[in-house]
Amino acid sequence: MTPDGLAERIVATLAPVAPGLAVELVEEIDSTNTELMRRARAGRTDPVLLVAERQTAGRGRLGRPWQSAQQGEAPASLTFSLGLPLAPRDWSGLSLAVGVAVAESLDPTGAHRIGLKWPNDIWVDDRKLVGILIETALPHAGAPGAQRYVVIGVGINIGARDADGMRTPPAWLQQWHPEATSASTLALLAAPLVRSVRAFEAEGFAPFAERFAARDVLRGREVQLSDGMAGVCEGVAWSGELQVRTAAGLQTITSDEVSVRPRTPVA
Repeated sequence: MTPDGLAERIVATLAPVAPGLAVELVEEIDSTNTELMRRARAGRTDPVLLVAERQTAGRGRLGRPWQSAQQGEAPASLTFSLGLPLAPRDWSGLSLAVGVAVAESLDPTGAHRIGLKWPNDIWVDDRKLVGILIETALPHAGAPGAQRYVVIGVGINIGARDADGMRTPPAWLQQWHPEATSASTLALLAAPLVRSVRAFEAEGFAPFAERFAARDVLRGREVQLSDGMAGVCEGVAWSGELQVRTAAGLQTITSDEVSVRPRTPVA
């Protein structure tokens, strides 16, 4: 994961879109998101990309664990968090914009059926390839003009892993790109991800809406929500809400505390 000069190469790649953003590579950490949130709450809000070979307490959405995987001595997953101050007019849809950036980087033409599942997963044929966790902190809460710090965590299955304990069967990148490594995948993703986050800050989710729709794995399928609602997914609105047609009419889901699962198999 840490070939000579990797951090320097990533910094050089990011320089045109994020001058001053530091890249830190660590062998082991509890969670890259947890660490950047700790720093933010202590007032450390410099832009940084923190990458770990292994996470001992990685987290997904709703507190679910995200465990790093190994292939012998090599990591079989890529886990990293991007932290930076951000001030969009509207935060709605940030996780969707991040998903678009990652999916398009991994599968530019759509040939590998890499799709997007609202609000923060990337799937291939109903198997999970990527998870995204976004958290924010307001350093020195209450200070006038304090800017919110966003931490964007991404976990990608690079090599084969079993499905024990997983709610959704895994997919992994080497099924389609056998030469892929965590290092090469990081180099591929870093600049497009930062560009997309900056574009979201300036323009919101609207410029990403059609690109999300083109990869939406739930649209047109019967879905079941964790709050008991069921219906047919009609896609995502231009402001990022999930739209579900139920017996009571069209419902919009804005809270990412609600889980949604397809009830019909992938076509």
